[in-house]
Amino acid sequence: MSSQPTFVLVHGAFANSFSFAPLQAELGLLGHRSVAVDLPGHGFGATFTRAYQAPQDPEGLATAPGAIKGVTLADNATHLIGVLERAKRNGPVILVSHSRGGATATAAANARPDLIDRIVYVSAWCPVALDVGDYYAEPEMAEVDAASLALAAAGNPAELGLLRVNFRTADPAALAAFKSAFLADGTDEEFLAFLNTFQPDENLDVGTSADRAQAATWGTIPKTYVRLADDASMPLPLQDRLIREGDELTPDNPYDVRTLPGSHLKWLVDPAPAARLLGELADLTVPSARP
Repeated sequence: MSSQPTFVLVHGAFANSFSFAPLQAELGLLGHRSVAVDLPGHGFGATFTRAYQAPQDPEGLATAPGAIKGVTLADNATHLIGVLERAKRNGPVILVSHSRGGATATAAANARPDLIDRIVYVSAWCPVALDVGDYYAEPEMAEVDAASLALAAAGNPAELGLLRVNFRTADPAALAAFKSAFLADGTDEEFLAFLNTFQPDENLDVGTSADRAQAATWGTIPKTYVRLADDASMPLPLQDRLIREGDELTPDNPYDVRTLPGSHLKWLVDPAPAARLLGELADLTVPSARP
């Protein structure tokens, strides 16, 4: 067993392991080992219907079944735990989650804290006082355009059993809203390149109160929160609230708080600063693991 930690990377909504490729390249060049996870129904397990291809068939896109239907947060956590078990055989594990992936990371940490040597949230959900959906009604989210995805929504979620968004839309209003929400500080070329790594379907379940951070398990793991200073999807006030609530839950094990400049996706488009930060956390977690 090596003393070198393995970074296990968990993507957010509509994303997949592909978005971590530039970050993994930077980590590798710094001498760090990493694994990017595809949650169930993501990556090569995603559904890309013929109706999604050009020329698009809007009616077909609105009704075509998707493989992610019925996938739950519990399914995501179970899948992630399986990856963590395999990674742990090789040495320490640092679990890194982004955005909605934080809910999965939290559920896994509640269930198996023994598999995680440090948990890192990069502008990610770690619900404590409320369920994820309920935070959207709170003042910290008042300036978030929660309806931006609806500009390109496809189908009825209740009928499809999943969320579906047409990320291949050419609607200027939808594209402008997406860029403002996700990568306002990127070029149009970077934005469109990233948008084309997204998949159209996402599961509906983001958990219940039982999936909030639990002091007796999650709260025993050393934890870091990486704030993204210019994030329009998860504004700093919300990130700071999640940090504060986590610290109140486990005052003897508060967050190690770091900050990176940039939007929700900029740290993945320009990953060198994030890779250096994660390298520092590897040294902090396992001091003898310096490459």
